[in-house]
Formats: sequence, C-alpha cells, structure tokens
Amino acid sequence: MHSVHRLLLLVLLAMVAVTTAHASVANAPGANLEVSLITYGPGETYWERFGHDAIEVRDSVSGESVDFNYGVFDFNESNFFINFARGRMHYLMDAEYSAPEQASYTQDGRSVTRQHLALSAEQATALRDFLLWNMRPENAGYAYDYYADNCTTRVRDALDKILGGTLKKQLTAQPGGMTYRQQTARLMSAQPWLMLVLDLGLGPYADQPLNAWQESFLPMVLQQQLNRVQIDDGSGGLKPLVQSEQLVSPNRLDVPPMNPPDLRLPLAAAGLILAACMLGAQRWLPLGYALLTSTYLIAAGLVGLLLIGLWTLTTHHSAWANANLLLFNPFAFLLLPAIWRTRRGIAPSRFIQAILLLQLAAILATLALHLLPGVVQQNQPWLLFAMPSWLAIAWSLRQKTALKSL
Repeated sequence: MHSVHRLLLLVLLAMVAVTTAHASVANAPGANLEVSLITYGPGETYWERFGHDAIEVRDSVSGESVDFNYGVFDFNESNFFINFARGRMHYLMDAEYSAPEQASYTQDGRSVTRQHLALSAEQATALRDFLLWNMRPENAGYAYDYYADNCTTRVRDALDKILGGTLKKQLTAQPGGMTYRQQTARLMSAQPWLMLVLDLGLGPYADQPLNAWQESFLPMVLQQQLNRVQIDDGSGGLKPLVQSEQLVSPNRLDVPPMNPPDLRLPLAAAGLILAACMLGAQRWLPLGYALLTSTYLIAAGLVGLLLIGLWTLTTHHSAWANANLLLFNPFAFLLLPAIWRTRRGIAPSRFIQAILLLQLAAILATLALHLLPGVVQQNQPWLLFAMPSWLAIAWSLRQKTALKSL
C-alpha cells in the first residue's frame, strides 16, 4: 500500500522544481516529456488480483521519471472497514519515482509492462499539468467503485481527456470479451471461497454486456485495448497510440486462467450431495437431519439478510436487486421450529406449508427469469445448488404431513 505522505512529498518536490531552474518532470517542456502506460500483473493478495497500472512521465533531459497512479487507500483511515462495508471507499491519487516504484512490483514477482505512447508535445504537457493538478490534496481523493471508477478507469479517463475523447469513442465501438462477473470469477479463481462469495453477492449489474471501454476497468484489458487505438498523426492521417511495448519484468507468480471457471457443475454436485444427506439422515439419523437442515436454513437466512443489506443499506450497486434473494432469504428462519418438531413426529402447520410453497414458487420464478429477454442475472450455479436442498426439505416435511393424514 502506498503512503499518503509520499504524495505530499512529491507535491513539495514539484513545487521546488517549478521555483528553480533545474529541469524536472514538473517544469520540462513538452518536447522533452515521454509518456508511458505501466501495467502491473496480478499479485497474490486478494486486493491485488485485478492488477494495477500507472502513468509514467519522464523528462528525457534530466532523466527524472515519475509514476502517477490512483490506487492509494489506508486501512488506518477513520471508520475504514465500516465505510468499506457501506460501499463508501475513499481512494487517493499518488505519485512515486518510477525506478523504486516499479522495482517493488518486480520484487513481488508481478509482471511490469511499459507501453510508450505516441503523444505530441502539447498532449504530453497537458497530461503532465493535469496529473500535477490532480495530485493536489484538494483534488486527489475520489469515491472508489470496483467497476466504474477505480485506479484503472482514472488512468484511462486521464488519457482520454488529453486525446480529446478519441480513446472512449474507439473503445465504446468495440465489444468487450467478458462481463464483470466473468472477469471477477476468472481473476479471483485462485482464492475459491472468496470467488464464490463475490459471485453470490453480485447482482444483474455484473452480467450486462460490456464494450471495450467498460471492460477496460482492468489494467490488463486496458493494456491490450490501447494497442488497437489510432490517433491523429498531425498531418491528416492516423498512427498507433502505442509507439512501442516493453516487458520490463516477467511474471513469476501463478497466471490467472484465460477464461472464468464454470461453477454450474461443482455447485450442482454440492447441492445434490447435500440434499441426499438430508434425505438419508431423515430416514436413519433424525438428529443429524435436524442439525444438517437447520444449518442450511440458518445459512440461507443469513445470506438473505446480507443480500438485503447490500441492496438497501449500501452503495454497492453491483449487488443490488440480486436474484439470489429468491433462493436464500430470511423466510428460511421460519422453518427452523418445524424441522425440530419432526423429530417428535409433529407435522408442519399450514403456515409452514405455505412458506414452503412460497419458496418453491420462488425457485420457479428464478427458472422463469432465465427465459426472459434482456440482461438476466447469471445465477444458474446457485440455482442448481439451492434447488435440490429446498426440494429435499419440502419432501421431508411433506412426508410428515402425509403420515399425519393417514
């Protein structure tokens, strides 16, 4: 994690450079400025899995080189974890001298790629001035959003600003390769439990079709897309935005898969095994049935409360209107007494039967959603997991009702 103190230090250094005659990034003429996009591969820690990037500005005369990035956060910030849970994440812009900054990523085993951008002297000057303005303490902070406003979209937008909107125009016209959900699952697959939690919590927002501009919220995607961008060459023609690309340091960590894992089969298998255990325990081990089924119902109820909280109490809009609420919801808590009463041979009441019918109807509604046109939440894995268990619970309680009527 970068330190905010470094940001303030660089501001002071820039101010000193402006007030002296010494050449530096802060006061070099545009003809001496070289601008590159630096892309860092994914790291091992969960918040590093999406990669990172920075804009490198180098003064070719003095040799001074500075990396500007938008990835500063502070665990020690007041109420950091509360604000994180509420979706109010405060990030800052930062800047470091290029050599030690890039060396730290190399030491961590992460790939470092430099793309030298073919900017004019005027564009390089405008970008440098904008970055220095953006670094001022009153301008450095922003409200972080995982997908729509993060450290890479800020870099992308800064480049688009000095290119007069050319970047956005060209990338918007190109289709993206994956959705937010697919990219998230792919990059988090090295940490399966966290991947599953994120997939469970993402709503339909994460399944919308993306264009290349939207998908360039990821550093690696932005790196790839820049190679396709053409800009004005100053004489009525076009030239590539990326003048050259150099692998500064190769990746020494496990590489994320090219495609997201298909969660349908493993979660369907898990759901079938859980349902089979419920039915088997009901017949031969009533106490085990009560414990296992109660654990499932408590988990379903807690997940439902969490999804409701994300929707109604936070600004995590990627989790809003989550269709998994039809599969896991607080109504599950109401069934707990009925499960334990079955051990004493007591059949479920009409109220419990109504709750079960409502839950089965919710499962049918989830199935029906996938038959509708337009953007539908891709929660088939969770449907395949939850459906066998709910059917097993309904079957076991229905058996008690049937026995009572005999």
